[in-house]
Amino acid sequence: MNPDQKSDKTRAASATGSPASTPEALPQRAEQVRSIMHNLRIVMRAIQDYSRWVESQCGLSSPQLWALWELFATPGMKVSELAAALYIHQSTASNMLDKLEAKGLVERRRGGPDQRIVRLHLSEAGLALLAAAPRPAQGAINAALQQLPDASLQSLSAGLGDLVARLEFKDPKAALKPLPED
Repeated sequence: MNPDQKSDKTRAASATGSPASTPEALPQRAEQVRSIMHNLRIVMRAIQDYSRWVESQCGLSSPQLWALWELFATPGMKVSELAAALYIHQSTASNMLDKLEAKGLVERRRGGPDQRIVRLHLSEAGLALLAAAPRPAQGAINAALQQLPDASLQSLSAGLGDLVARLEFKDPKAALKPLPED
């Protein structure tokens, strides 16, 4: 490849949003990357620390507590509806519900004309636990995202989508698993 072809390719890459290669842009770019890494670590650490605190307060993982809060807000949900509310796979929600049911916090009820449909409800013990329980970390992150202005939310969504697309090692099912892993 001759030098003219390389510079054309570099110019084309810069125009499409690929990494900048001009010497002037490198320090600013390095600082932006550092800042993003720093902020991602803060978000992840906040989720981890808060999840540990939640577990110490009520004996449940943060995803389990989030599930209880969702069932409190919408009694009678189906497993698929709870999975959608928690942004997890239906089988993950079902496994989580098995644990919550074993602790006596959730009840699965069949009713109505179609006995195949299972509705989820908090038990008396589940309601009592929630009366003193904190909010789960994922709910706090979700609430913070809901408060962002539309432009910030769109920019964050696009940027994170671009980041995930460029990850070499990624689990395509990772978005369907709770944080931290339940």
